[in-house]
Amino acid sequence: MAQTTTDELTRADEAFTGNRLLSTFSREARALIEPYGEMVELEPGEIVLQRGEQVSASLFPVGPTMISMTVELSGGRTAEVASIGREGAVGGIVSCGHAPAYSRAEVLVPGFAFKVPMNSLEEAKSRSHFIGNLFCRFSDFLLAEVMQSVVCNAFHSIPQRSARWLLHAQDRAGDRIELTQEAFARLLGVQRTTVNAVIKEFSSEALVVTGRGTVRVIDRAGLKRRSCECYERLQEHFAAVIGSGGIGGA
Repeated sequence: MAQTTTDELTRADEAFTGNRLLSTFSREARALIEPYGEMVELEPGEIVLQRGEQVSASLFPVGPTMISMTVELSGGRTAEVASIGREGAVGGIVSCGHAPAYSRAEVLVPGFAFKVPMNSLEEAKSRSHFIGNLFCRFSDFLLAEVMQSVVCNAFHSIPQRSARWLLHAQDRAGDRIELTQEAFARLLGVQRTTVNAVIKEFSSEALVVTGRGTVRVIDRAGLKRRSCECYERLQEHFAAVIGSGGIGGA
């Protein structure tokens, strides 16, 4: 067996402290997946899952890394159904065993993720009640996020939806969010001109500052006032099913 280097141990430690799911693992649970995983660097715009392809591995985002789950309609129209950062994982968590992906997963904020092959993850779930139960609870949260998004898109205004999205992004990536207004419009499923108007409005209220391809949150409390109730509901549900602190907890 090859000797484990100090760098490899350091990267593994980053994964098990920098991802909310992995940080709950006991030493015994960690030993079930750590030897089979690897830290990978994800680039902005990288497609990590395509609709219809078999899921071969799960990705646990670390630090500011954020992945957007989108569904594409005819004519190239897309809309985000969920976004996942260090609070969760992408690929193979919801399903039991190998299954084709339904949505496309695209890297929105670059960074690192801990990549675990599906067969190793399924083996760990079968050997550890804790791991299986934890992933079931995260699946519950992910379903709640999708359901809340449906209600939000149906009843809340675009400024409210935009504020909610920026709050979740800040929880995961920090105050400075690498995001073009064109990409933001695509995620919300609206015209770019609509998003431009909303961001200009937020800027005039000193809630955010924009730069080339970035949005920086400078007044979180004000952004919360502009958001709908969906943000707090998801925070509360995550704390209830995973742990205290909400999506952006330490």
